[in-house]
Amino acid sequence: MLSSAQLSTMLNLQDEMNKKVNPAWLTANYGYLRAAMIESVEGMDHHGWKWWKHQEKDLAQLQMELVDIWHFALSAIIIEFNGDIDKSAQVIAGKLESGATKVHFDGAEYDYSSAELLDNLQLMTGLCAANRFDVPLFMVIVVQAEMDSEELFKQYVGKNILNFFRQDHGYKDGSYIKVWHGREDNEHLVDVLASTDVNASGYSQLIYTGLKSRYPK
Repeated sequence: MLSSAQLSTMLNLQDEMNKKVNPAWLTANYGYLRAAMIESVEGMDHHGWKWWKHQEKDLAQLQMELVDIWHFALSAIIIEFNGDIDKSAQVIAGKLESGATKVHFDGAEYDYSSAELLDNLQLMTGLCAANRFDVPLFMVIVVQAEMDSEELFKQYVGKNILNFFRQDHGYKDGSYIKVWHGREDNEHLVDVLASTDVNASGYSQLIYTGLKSRYPK
């Protein structure tokens, strides 16, 4: 389960990134759960759902979609509590500790603890389309996609810090260099994450420093 420290780190990072895009993001009326819905649909595509043709599940891409969904979900939750990060963290923690396994939607009750991954992805898509997000359902999907809370935290922080790094090094004006020493920045991020202790103090800053040490001077 995500710790209170991990939740605080992720929520603060999300708030900071959103402010970097638009300082007034809390009142900009962006469709964060609409974005999460689209990512959920893309997740179903990576899972494979077409019965009329052969498809291979692309688990790595599905996990990346889940990390993106979590970015948008955290944004929606922060807005729900008017920018109060501590309250947002408390509510998420409470939902994770609730032991909930069912959700009522469109007049029906769904027990996602016994449902298949694809069905749960579809349920999450429908909830997002109705401007709702169920944290326990999401975490069940994360586990079904062969991740755990620590891996979600690691990938989330890594992607968030890479986005910060890109912005700080000219992503917006086009001067950012995406390929370093013959490898894309995402590949360098994987190396930095692998060599950084996820439980270390200042974890997010260590990732940023690791990326900066590799970036062309």
